[in-house]
Amino acid sequence: MPRMTGARFLAETVHGFGMTHVFYMPYIAPRALMEMEKLGMKRIQTHGEKAAAYMADGYARVNRSPGICMAQSVGAVNLAAGLQDAYLACAPVIALTGRENQINQQRHAYQEVDHPGPFSAVTKYSALIATPEQLPVYLRQAFRVATSGTPGPVHLELEGLAGQMVVDHEADLEVMIEETFARVPSLRPEAELEKVAEALRLLTSARRPIIVAGGGVTDSEARTELVALAEKLSIPVATSLNAKAMFPSDHPLAVGVPGSYSRACANQAVCEADLVFFIGSHTGGQVTNGYRIPPQGTPIIQLDINPEELGRNYPIQLGLQGDARNSLRRMIAHAETVQPRTEWVGRVQELVGAWKKSVREVANSPITPMRPERLCRELTDYLPSDAILVSDTGHSGIWTGTIVDLKHPDQMFIRCSGSLGWGLPAAMGAKCAHPSRPVFCFTGDGGIWYHMTELDTAMKYGIHTVTLINNNHSLNQEQRGVESVYGGRTPGSDELWLFPDANFAKMAESMGCFGITVHKPGELAGALDQAVAAGKPAVVDVKTHVEGIAPEAWVPD
Repeated sequence: MPRMTGARFLAETVHGFGMTHVFYMPYIAPRALMEMEKLGMKRIQTHGEKAAAYMADGYARVNRSPGICMAQSVGAVNLAAGLQDAYLACAPVIALTGRENQINQQRHAYQEVDHPGPFSAVTKYSALIATPEQLPVYLRQAFRVATSGTPGPVHLELEGLAGQMVVDHEADLEVMIEETFARVPSLRPEAELEKVAEALRLLTSARRPIIVAGGGVTDSEARTELVALAEKLSIPVATSLNAKAMFPSDHPLAVGVPGSYSRACANQAVCEADLVFFIGSHTGGQVTNGYRIPPQGTPIIQLDINPEELGRNYPIQLGLQGDARNSLRRMIAHAETVQPRTEWVGRVQELVGAWKKSVREVANSPITPMRPERLCRELTDYLPSDAILVSDTGHSGIWTGTIVDLKHPDQMFIRCSGSLGWGLPAAMGAKCAHPSRPVFCFTGDGGIWYHMTELDTAMKYGIHTVTLINNNHSLNQEQRGVESVYGGRTPGSDELWLFPDANFAKMAESMGCFGITVHKPGELAGALDQAVAAGKPAVVDVKTHVEGIAPEAWVPD
């Protein structure tokens, strides 16, 4: 068995699993980072632990493979906070941290706090590695857990503040790469044939069935199969934010995004359905708008790779356990083409048409400052056919989820699951995973303030993303709530949601990046052209109307 340092073993293993980048906040396992560099991996040193986790998250989601982030012991809990989004979005991120030596635990060691508690809330698995001999066991387990079933983050603690007790010492270590666990999904089980037959019977006999596709469809790369089944059975399709790119936006069966960040027509269609087929969806609070879309009591079929999800939030008429792509292929193979559901599909198209008509005026509005709906319509028209769009949360998630359409099958979309400010670092991670593809980050001024320093990181390492800022100098999503407390708009309440009108283009330029400001709708396409052609990280600061507040989600009476 070869003898090597833990650092060399760690580097050879993560490189063997296909990782091209590592995102970290020093000082952590410097020997391992050096060995990774020797193997051709790129080490991206960030300005904060959360940003490192967000970059690994963006990398993992668009690559559908594990991403890796690292931090020393004192930064471990900061890294754990950054894993919240990866956990909520089911991204296979592997987090490595240092840990104060065991003899110093529970003795008020300098800067040391308990790690297992914070990491237990945002990971599927966590383990302590005390010696290099333990690395093969626990590192292999980390990859297996991160990519199996419902993917998710995992955490390994390395003994020593910087992991030095593990990485700086030698041991007899054999590198073993299990390629099965290098991708998501790691395994592709198929739903049982008798369950498939029953699902097809229920779907065929329903008068108003609808499909709600979730992130499991994206992970499984089941776009082609989703379209084929919908067409064969003449069933309209709604997509969660995590599956937004999985169904053509201009397809006659397309409904849009339902839930909290939603189109009214999607919520209306799901509520009018007499059978809902959830595919690869956790049926969580956002896609169901607080478990009200569809109403409780609606007949449900659910397909998920993780049997624990079946019936979690809605009692199910039928549950199918399996990978989305392979199980849909089995359904397609055994399904008979049904006659077009003219009445039901017509009703859905009527709802979709009414919604599009309701936003047409603002989506084409010439006013300045620009309406965010116009910004999104312009972005839809501009996005290259192979673009990756990364959206922050809050209004950014609502605007991109509802107004932006993805018109090409090779376009990708990932979105923040809850941590405002995630967008810029996640877009950088996505660009690292796919350096030849154009990557656009859509965020607001409230979001960009969180991690704008990472533009310096992007400049330093040549990570050329385009960051589009919906700059209404506010957190206007909070305006209604603030004013309801204060009894209207008052000088004291304004400071809780209004910001000074900052010049983010100038800030970007001060870090060596490209920056440009857009004041009028007609200027946006030209500004994006310049940003894409700049050959450096770019910021497009779009001045938008402070009254551009997203409508509240439609709910049944």
